[in-house]
Amino acid sequence: MTRLSVLDLVPVREGGSVSEAMQATAALARAAETFDYERFWVAEHHAMEGIAGGATAVVLAHVGHATSTIRIGSGGIMLPNHTPFQIAEQFGTLEALFPGRVDLGLGRAPGAGPELQRALRKNLQHAAEMFPQDVQELRALITGDVDLPIIATPGLGARIEFWMLGSSLFGAQLAARLGLPYAFAAHFAPDHLDAALALYRRDFVPSEQLDCPHVMVAMNVFAAATDAEAELLASSQQQSFVRLRTGQPGKLPPPIAGYRDTLPPMAQAMLDHLGQAAAVGSVATVRRKIADFVARTAADEIIVAGATYDPELRIRSLELTMDAVNG
Repeated sequence: MTRLSVLDLVPVREGGSVSEAMQATAALARAAETFDYERFWVAEHHAMEGIAGGATAVVLAHVGHATSTIRIGSGGIMLPNHTPFQIAEQFGTLEALFPGRVDLGLGRAPGAGPELQRALRKNLQHAAEMFPQDVQELRALITGDVDLPIIATPGLGARIEFWMLGSSLFGAQLAARLGLPYAFAAHFAPDHLDAALALYRRDFVPSEQLDCPHVMVAMNVFAAATDAEAELLASSQQQSFVRLRTGQPGKLPPPIAGYRDTLPPMAQAMLDHLGQAAAVGSVATVRRKIADFVARTAADEIIVAGATYDPELRIRSLELTMDAVNG
């Protein structure tokens, strides 16, 4: 059986607050744990009104205290935004608080314009070029397998599971060379999915952490009682995606019936493109679409994304999705 995990962006909905978003994320994580999901990951985004996961390690501490067994982690930390030492301390602290439960997923794309570069006091282009070296330095700060002039406390010796994230061939190459599990962000960038997974599996070099390739792929999943209800549920995230791609980002809007039909052809094509890594519908529909996607990718795990305006309906979606995969 394919294992399932959850990716959350801590969405802030229209009419809602960051505090409410944090409470909803904790409730979602508790539900995911109850439904036997493997992991609960939070993604780092900055300066976005509708996404509250910027201080990712702090949010993960909140999620960790709300749960007891589910793995918690970053999907991911954008390492160019930080120093390896800072992340070693942060995730070393998380592992001390929640032993044996912490994943550290690392990404290269800073996702930052010039304003954020100034706010972070970082040359992000240069930092992105240093990404492979920074990943290895971060691992050494945790494992101690390379003699470094400084010790991260907390950090050194922490039992953290490292992951490489990506949406292109670069991340696949680095994950293979370092012997790390690889998570592909097909939910928003499916173009290079098949080529990246093939490259990763072909070039994988066993490591102390992992002796054979291990793949997780992200999908947008919305499950409801009927296909029509699920399509309505998905329309909030679809609106957010279209607004983001047209330079009008904001908070998560309420669902709109028949939303796709109101869009111009280019926007419809954009959503159709993302639909190749999506499962939207009833339990039967979601079961078929996830099964087809797993057959295509041979993924060891699927991590499900998909923000809903009503947080309770995302909890219900997670429950139905697990029923679909177990059915």
